[in-house]
Amino acid sequence: QVQLAESGGGLVQAGDSLRLSCVASGRNFSSATMGWFRQALGKEREFVSTITWSSSKTFYSDSVKGRFTISRDNAKNTLYLQMDNLKPEDTAVYFCAGLVTGAYYEEDSYRYWGQGTQVTVSS
Repeated sequence: QVQLAESGGGLVQAGDSLRLSCVASGRNFSSATMGWFRQALGKEREFVSTITWSSSKTFYSDSVKGRFTISRDNAKNTLYLQMDNLKPEDTAVYFCAGLVTGAYYEEDSYRYWGQGTQVTVSS
């Protein structure tokens, strides 16, 4: 059974940092493109960032570019999202996703999803 388990969310103040982790089990994701999405209350889930299997390419949404950094450790089957200079508008449930079969920015392209971790940024 394939599982993606996110952790690292929490309540922080604007300007603070958080590091999210996503541990994959049940399958080796070392050859798969992985990504992060988020969903704010009352809004649709949106693309945040993605990284290719070799870490050679990374992509970010305009809203997080320059503040968030995606990375991965294939030996640990783990995906990370370093979030710096957090803003209240970053408040959302963050999901990791794996195995892209289409456009990296479209959630329908990802086969596997975690349950999400809540990030709340107060002003």
